[in-house]
Amino acid sequence: MSQVIDFKNVSTEGVESSPVAETLAGLRANEARYFHTKYAHEFTVTDAADDPETVEWVTRILKDERGIVIASRPLQVAVSDVDGIHWVHVFHESGLGVNVLWTVEEGGKRAVGFKLSEGMDVPDELSSLNFARQKSTLAGVIRGSYFVIKGEY
Repeated sequence: MSQVIDFKNVSTEGVESSPVAETLAGLRANEARYFHTKYAHEFTVTDAADDPETVEWVTRILKDERGIVIASRPLQVAVSDVDGIHWVHVFHESGLGVNVLWTVEEGGKRAVGFKLSEGMDVPDELSSLNFARQKSTLAGVIRGSYFVIKGEY
């Protein structure tokens, strides 16, 4: 079942099992606000178990590009197609948000982004990355990093 994320009334629905559920919900709401402001798009999530193909696509990109295997269980997935960009977000129980930006047009931008919810440690599998800090009224301090995708998926 899908759920439109309300960035004005932040809810932990769907991420309650996370030890940082409040800040993960804030991180998810922060993404929803971005999509609402930039694209006038409703940010909708589904249970990761209901969309294993999308989770597998992101998993394959991480493994093939950088040898990264996320240890934490995926809780929710969001797929957004806006302005010629295919965006996929996977929110993990640890508080990690992974997003894939895939410009549909040949030669466009393609990257993987990682965002860590406030209160979580950097997972071992991401310890080689450098994280920048960003303040968010919805999520507190978000730490983020990214890499450019080189392959075709």
